[in-house]
Amino acid sequence: MGLLHEIREDLRATIDRDPAAQRAIEVILFYPGFHARLAHRAAHAMLNAGVPLLPRGLMFVTRFLTGIEIHPGAQIGSRFVIDHGMGVVIGETTEIGDDVMLYQGVTLGGTSTRRIKRHPTLRNRVTVGAGAKVIGGIEIGENARIGAGSVVVTNVPPNATVIGVPGHIV
Repeated sequence: MGLLHEIREDLRATIDRDPAAQRAIEVILFYPGFHARLAHRAAHAMLNAGVPLLPRGLMFVTRFLTGIEIHPGAQIGSRFVIDHGMGVVIGETTEIGDDVMLYQGVTLGGTSTRRIKRHPTLRNRVTVGAGAKVIGGIEIGENARIGAGSVVVTNVPPNATVIGVPGHIV
């Protein structure tokens, strides 16, 4: 699958999942989540190629322009959508599967200062609601839903819905 195909898939996913997105040109011009993902693709490729400083610099500028912070080391799958992304933070060792959706203010954060897997893994088709915090090297199973404002610090099985502080399955 080529780069242009992946970008088209992200564009289509945004239009399909955001009822406010009417046209592709609108997403391309005015959707910060789409812009942050484009920048992350470039920064992640540069990081993997061993380019020093530039990946972090690109994401620093992207954070300033979009309000979305994605570490260049984060691994992100296909058809990833950030809706109203202001305040989204995605840490360095985060792994995100395909068809994942994040809303504004989501943090995929770490709990350790050691150089280990310290950020969460979100499997395919996970949705994380506005303001939710998913913290630590935990796994969120396929098709799971994290409710707005929840704080999740333990693994979540597939197909579960989690709400509350601390997050619990309902």
